[in-house]
Amino acid sequence: MRAEEAASQLAEIAYLLREREDHYRARAFSKAAAALLNERPDLDSLRKQNRLDSIPAVGAGIARTLAELVDHGTSPYLTRLREQDSDEPASDLDLAGYRGDLHTHSDWSDGKATLVDMAVAAAKRGYEYLAITDHSPRLTIVHGLDAERLLQQRRLIEAVNPELDGLTVLQGCEVDILEDGSLDLPDEALAALDIVIVSPHVKLRQEPAAMTQRILRAVSNPHVNVLGHPTGRRPGSRPGAQYDFAAVFKLAAELGVVMEIDCDPARMDLSVEHAKLALRLGCDFSFDSDAHHPDELVYPELGLWSARRAGIPSERMLNWLPLAQLREVLQRG
Repeated sequence: MRAEEAASQLAEIAYLLREREDHYRARAFSKAAAALLNERPDLDSLRKQNRLDSIPAVGAGIARTLAELVDHGTSPYLTRLREQDSDEPASDLDLAGYRGDLHTHSDWSDGKATLVDMAVAAAKRGYEYLAITDHSPRLTIVHGLDAERLLQQRRLIEAVNPELDGLTVLQGCEVDILEDGSLDLPDEALAALDIVIVSPHVKLRQEPAAMTQRILRAVSNPHVNVLGHPTGRRPGSRPGAQYDFAAVFKLAAELGVVMEIDCDPARMDLSVEHAKLALRLGCDFSFDSDAHHPDELVYPELGLWSARRAGIPSERMLNWLPLAQLREVLQRG
């Protein structure tokens, strides 16, 4: 079994455990899945040597699960967890055509690596493009960018792009949705960006009717391209915002605003259930890592199972588009 196939199944186990509020084991399986993607070990060889537990972050228990995956292609443990869950795989989506990540962060805000380091890592993964989408100024704790700092960052991106082999860095911003649905940057600043993601970060317990109006107003802004991690949930620790999802998805589909599946294992937002609804109501999707470090660019591989369960085909995903076609789609305003 290939390391990435095993990682996807470990990531699914982690998600199902997190849904059951088993945080400790969920973190352990998430770390092991990420280690498989970063190390790409020869699992068949390690299994023959009885050395699966030599892989970083893989202890004895997870090694037993890996052994089952290598020997049989599946794990009784995952099968049991799936049986307790109502969603079954509904598409054969793969990442062979994945061209780039549209939601990442750098040390311009709360990322742990430079913009150049993120770009180089994306280029090594064979990406055609990478969007750097640092936070807007409302989130002062993460050093969000105002219009002036975005202009400075734009100059850096323009200087870096000619030096990158086969990769184009797009400048975006993850813009905070304020309590009344207005956005944390003026329209002039949004218009200068290649991609605008709007996300709820605060006041997630707002009353559902008010939250519905808040999100509807945000996606109605003509500069908005993506509704990022649309509920703000963290399975097992924070349920996320509640609102009229059907109303938001319908309007977004009409306006061409895309729903994000944030593949950070601590988020997986949209959920499978909400992604199915959004797909039915005509939405397209952005399938992103929300990476804050180069190692986290693997997250779409960890989240692949969720898009498959939701039945989303590649033609409904922005990240499968060539750069020229992506730019056309992003020109809403």
